[in-house]
Parts: sequence; C-alpha cells; structure tokens
Amino acid sequence: MASTDTRTAARPVAVRLRGWGGVAAMAAACGLTASLTLLPLSRGAADGAVRVGTGTGTAVQAKAAAECTEPERSLRPSAADGAAVAAIKKRGKLVVGVDQNSYRWGYRNPATRTLEGFDIDLARAIAKDVLGSDQAVIFRAIPTNQRIAALDGGKVDLVVRTMTINCKRIEQVAFSTAYFQAGQQVLAPKDSTIKGYDSSLKGKRVCTAEGSTAYEALEKNSFGAVFKDPDDGKKTDQDRYTVPNQLDCLVRLQMGEVDAVVTDNALAAGQAAQDPAVELKGVPFTTEYYGVAAKLGSDDLVRRVNKVLDAYRAGPWQAAYDKWLKADLPGVTGPPAPKYRDG
Repeated sequence: MASTDTRTAARPVAVRLRGWGGVAAMAAACGLTASLTLLPLSRGAADGAVRVGTGTGTAVQAKAAAECTEPERSLRPSAADGAAVAAIKKRGKLVVGVDQNSYRWGYRNPATRTLEGFDIDLARAIAKDVLGSDQAVIFRAIPTNQRIAALDGGKVDLVVRTMTINCKRIEQVAFSTAYFQAGQQVLAPKDSTIKGYDSSLKGKRVCTAEGSTAYEALEKNSFGAVFKDPDDGKKTDQDRYTVPNQLDCLVRLQMGEVDAVVTDNALAAGQAAQDPAVELKGVPFTTEYYGVAAKLGSDDLVRRVNKVLDAYRAGPWQAAYDKWLKADLPGVTGPPAPKYRDG
C-alpha cells in the first residue's frame, strides 16, 4: 500500500495481530498494480484536471468563513455549466480524489481489484450526471493530508473522501452540502482500560491522521494522551503517532505501537469490522458532516454536485448506506438535510 508506512511493515510482528487478516488482505490489494482508473497523485495536472479558482465563489466563501456558524451551508443546486464543468466535459473524464484503504468508504477490493465503497458510489453518481456515464471518472488516490493540496494544485476536480466540513476548511476549499453525519470517537482494543474521549486516555499513545479533525481535537484537549512524537516538526521519519492515512493507525494499533486511535466513528466502524479485537469506546464527542470538496471559485461545479446530491438523497443514498455501511454502522436513519446560503 503506497500510503502505509513501510517502516511499520518491516518491524517484527508484535503481540497484537488479532484480526490482522482483513487489513493484511487490504494491504496486499493496495499493493497491486493500479488500474487505469486510479492515478498516482504525483502525476500532477498534466492529464487535464481543471485549474479554475477565480470568480465570485472565492469572495462568497471568504464571507461565509468570516461569519461561520453553519459551515455546511452551500450554494444552491444548478445544472448550468460554467468554466469548471465545461473543462470536465471537454476532457471527458471527472478526476476525483478518493481513499483506497478506508474499508466500506473507499477501498480496493482484493478479489476484483477495483475501488469500492460509499464514497466511490457517490463519485460515480456525480460522473454520470455530468458526463452521462458512471465510468467516466478517473480516481486518484490521495492521503488525508493531501486533500486540499490536490485541489489547489489542479490535480483533481473533486475530493470525495470522508472530508469533514468545518469553518477552517471553507476558507480553503468549496464544499457541497453535507452527504453524511459522523462524529469523532475513540477506537481501542476491547480489553483496553480506555473508556472513551476522557481522562482514561491519560498517558496513552494515540494515533491520528495528519490534517484530520481528530488531530485538531487532541490539540485542544488531549486528556493527557501522547499524540505528538517528540520529533514532530523536525522533518524526520520518526513520527509514530501522526500518519498520512487512517488505516496506518489501525496497523500501528495492531502492532502494539499505539494504544488507541481517534477518528471519525464512521471510519472507525469500518476498522472495527476488519479487526474483531478492537471496538469503539465511549460516544462520539463531536458532530461532523462530510462534504464533496472542490477548488475555491468552482461555483458551477459545486452547484452541480448539490443538484446530484438532491437526487441522491431521494433513494440512491439509502441503497448505498444499506450496501456499505449499515452492518458496521447501524442506526443511521438517512442523510443530513441540505442547508443553503443565499446566492
């Protein structure tokens, strides 16, 4: 798996290897030669990803950020083409940044060697609406901490990758309306003394993904947990607790290198499904909404995605939830209602 820390793989196997099969299978799958629809991030924008980023959207987004109380409010739906949609149609492909190692959301199926999951289905629905085919999409695997950079650099048109909408991020990217509600929660071994996001974390080693809202939450209140490596900021390769992708945290938990993971409960539920030796602890301590992200200024593309989401909520959303998430994340009654701002 390109995104997984190779140093971890090279270390001797520690005692906690329970439930390793699911992750090992995924790791093997991620190591397979990528299909033609999965391109590495390093290829840049040479294959035509849109580079629009100017226009009224930037000013509107900045105003929304300055007055931020409900960051999940987005532009009203529209099927009208603008510069961003026109560039995609001219290219004939929608370039989408996705995950390839989040079980049930965006992961490479080792049996079919194809990307599957809730986010993948949504990305295909957008491609079908814009280009007439759910196959007219190029998936580009990007780590958590590269999502915004991929948009800024024109390497992708959209990011559909369990990306939380918040006040800080709406200054950096343009979000669609929310398509899923989640919350931060603690994942730990079933026999752990950790009870949740509370004082039971004191002295425990906690892993998060770099650039994630989980890391920001621990910065505000860690309850005495150790979540920063002493060498953080020194540009070394010794960061044990902050990783590029969430699956790396699960591997480190299984190897006994960390005691817990803090991440979105929606992602953690998929990880718990991979490893029956771990479980969600406590209750979610935040309310977060996932949105489809575009580059600032891509107003027409954001409106088009919101049009797709309006139709998606009416039926396909429930079908995707039942297929991918219901077994591991039961009790979700439906998608969050869209919220719009003027304009």
